[in-house]
Amino acid sequence: MLHCKFTKTDGQLKPNTPQKYKMFLDSMEEGDIADVFLEFSEDDGTLAQLAKIHACIRELAKETGDTYADMKLTIKRECGLCVKKEFEGEMYMICRSFGDASLEELSLAIQAIITAGEMVGINFN
Repeated sequence: MLHCKFTKTDGQLKPNTPQKYKMFLDSMEEGDIADVFLEFSEDDGTLAQLAKIHACIRELAKETGDTYADMKLTIKRECGLCVKKEFEGEMYMICRSFGDASLEELSLAIQAIITAGEMVGINFN
């Protein structure tokens, strides 16, 4: 998995962290296909954060054998997007969407993903 910024230079997109980009390319086999999400960088970073969160959750689920939905719920719990609510004497877990989260909450989600990744040997930094 690669997450880095690119700058348009001389009509081409060039990675701001070329070593990281080279390591990613070197890890691929000839004929491998990479999914790519490109977005202009904006100050809020929300779309980039959401893309990273969903891609990392998918990778964590694959590595741990959990379903994508279960891993997403785990990350939401870890970053505080889920709260317990009582309704008619029953306790329910209510979770907000990553799309409705603030920049700070998305940053907390990414930190929870990095921590979970370290526990299973994945470096998401």
